[in-house]
Amino acid sequence: MRTELLAPAGDLERAKIAVMYGADAVYFGAAQFSLRAKASNFSLDDIAQAADFAHRHGSKAYVTVNMIPHDSDFEGLEEYLKKLQRFGVDAIICASPAIMALCRQAAPGMEVHISTQQTTLNSPALAWWKKQGAERIVLGREVQYDDLCQIMKKAEVPVEVFIHGGMCANFSGRCTISNLLTNRDANRGGCAQSCRWNYHLYEGQKCLDREDYLLSMGSRDLCAADWLEALLKLDVASLKIEGRMKTAYYLANVIKAYRFLIDEYYNKGEISQTALAYGKQLLARVANRPTYNGFLGGISEESQIYNLPSQVSQNYVASVIAYRDGRGLLQTRNNYRQGDRLALMRPQGQDISFTVDQMVDEDGQQVPVANRPMQRLWVRLPAKADQYCFIKMSED
Repeated sequence: MRTELLAPAGDLERAKIAVMYGADAVYFGAAQFSLRAKASNFSLDDIAQAADFAHRHGSKAYVTVNMIPHDSDFEGLEEYLKKLQRFGVDAIICASPAIMALCRQAAPGMEVHISTQQTTLNSPALAWWKKQGAERIVLGREVQYDDLCQIMKKAEVPVEVFIHGGMCANFSGRCTISNLLTNRDANRGGCAQSCRWNYHLYEGQKCLDREDYLLSMGSRDLCAADWLEALLKLDVASLKIEGRMKTAYYLANVIKAYRFLIDEYYNKGEISQTALAYGKQLLARVANRPTYNGFLGGISEESQIYNLPSQVSQNYVASVIAYRDGRGLLQTRNNYRQGDRLALMRPQGQDISFTVDQMVDEDGQQVPVANRPMQRLWVRLPAKADQYCFIKMSED
């Protein structure tokens, strides 16, 4: 079987974007039982719609139930799991043996995938989870490629590996910094990402730092594009993108990049340097932190820790919300003006560049500059577009 590309979604809109841009499966969660609670904007109806949309487009839907539960967290959980099964959810992702057992009893029609929160990094641990009835293991981000090769030789259960997104300052989220500093439980969906704050050391009023952010523990982001071919050769079950708090435009670019590279491998037997460069170009559009290959090549403090401020790309200028007679109704996200070179980004195919010849608002008035957030303007586009398309600055 081909390796699955698994993508995140923070709401129904992003779930649809993930599927349309090539994700074989999408994962998401409701706030009550999920980590990344602030990113989980799914109602029960949204979950049902997302699962249906995914299935109609040949993809799967997984729901995260990956919190580390206290006694009070089990209230309503059994009924919630039963509803997920009725909605057609393909699997839950959980980190608790108790939640796994409850799902087995209450909703046996769903698979149970063991979350990266369990920091599974070795073959004996995989064998133990298989005995408990797990149908997939999400390995800890800390797995090294040499170890993964040995794991895959012995694995009797499908394995999932992270390839892109945020890294943690601790073992796969086993952290209480947020609890201590903000009283927000990182393992029950409330992580404040305290490790990414900028810390300074003071003695009285005197700052003792020798460098900026001396005590910052923020990690670079994971980008395993250079290791993708090696991972595909191992036949891991799933390659996972992190980012339920990311924007739709971020997801579209990242999913499109890995979809292109994975298809390149299966169609041609390898990922050429030209293809890899194109994939990296897509990924670079939305990078806001320095990236590295995680722990795949071994442990390296120099590559993991950084003290550079985040940089937010502004090449995304608008979303397409309607299309009629060769013109798109665009919702403004960043400034652009008449005469600018922009590009239409679609789920399939390369971007199409064009020059903005005219912008007209919904009252029919010409507008020379789009400089108000969420401003809606009609602009002539070079090809047919729909609500899954984006407008960005041209790279030609």
